[in-house]
Amino acid sequence: MAYTMDRHPGPDAPRLGAMVLHPIAESVPRARRWFQKFIAPYDPACSVDDCALMISELVTNAIVYGRSDDPWVVRVEWFREGDALRVGVHNPGFPANVRVRRPDANDAHGRGLLLVDSIADSWHSGPSPFGGTVVSFVMADAWPS
Repeated sequence: MAYTMDRHPGPDAPRLGAMVLHPIAESVPRARRWFQKFIAPYDPACSVDDCALMISELVTNAIVYGRSDDPWVVRVEWFREGDALRVGVHNPGFPANVRVRRPDANDAHGRGLLLVDSIADSWHSGPSPFGGTVVSFVMADAWPS
């Protein structure tokens, strides 16, 4: 597992930080804790706890739905894009399979993207530049002017 904090982001390098996680259950709380630690110096106006919750849900989904015949990892990156914070979670899965479910009250699973959809200002899924899928969310006005 590896962590990166980009201390001097700018227009040419807007990434604030990244982590590479093993696809195991223990990576979920680790991702939440490390995001909270690494984002703190940037002092975003958005709820860091909400972001950490969404990261937990997306990392869980990445672990559950990621598929590869080779050893693989889950990548989490966060970027400052103007006033917004964008977080992307990458795994070797298929982008066409990402969708919001509407689980019944008795269903034990299926609420991850529903939470992201209700908390984030927007979210998106598509092909990852690392191969597989990236699911990202945006918190607008994370750094209001």
